[in-house]
Amino acid sequence: MYQLGKIDRKIYNCITDDIITDEVILTDHQLQHILERHPETYPDIIQYLKLTIEHPDYIIADKHENSGLVFKRIELENEYLQLVLRICTSQDNITYKNSVISCWQISEKRLQNYLRNKQVLYKKE
Repeated sequence: MYQLGKIDRKIYNCITDDIITDEVILTDHQLQHILERHPETYPDIIQYLKLTIEHPDYIIADKHENSGLVFKRIELENEYLQLVLRICTSQDNITYKNSVISCWQISEKRLQNYLRNKQVLYKKE
């Protein structure tokens, strides 16, 4: 398990206002998922996870309850880091933390498509 930083509850309450911790982790299981499903992503963007979590550019509603798609522009070829963040709520085990489920790179064009067609919960001012 890796500690990735802390969320700002004022930002992430757009996903749910039932946030029981501000800590964010990446489990070994989810890291393995990223390595298997998005191997091209890992070496370049893993260093940007903390920055993305703590200073997102956008948060978009995810299809799963208490989860959001979090976006941050990164310096690699003018792309965005997209990650899925699951917020830990009072309905979860009290030992659980907020958790990165997956992450990958997307283009500006893909992000603009999301912003047009999905529910934007947060936009950095």
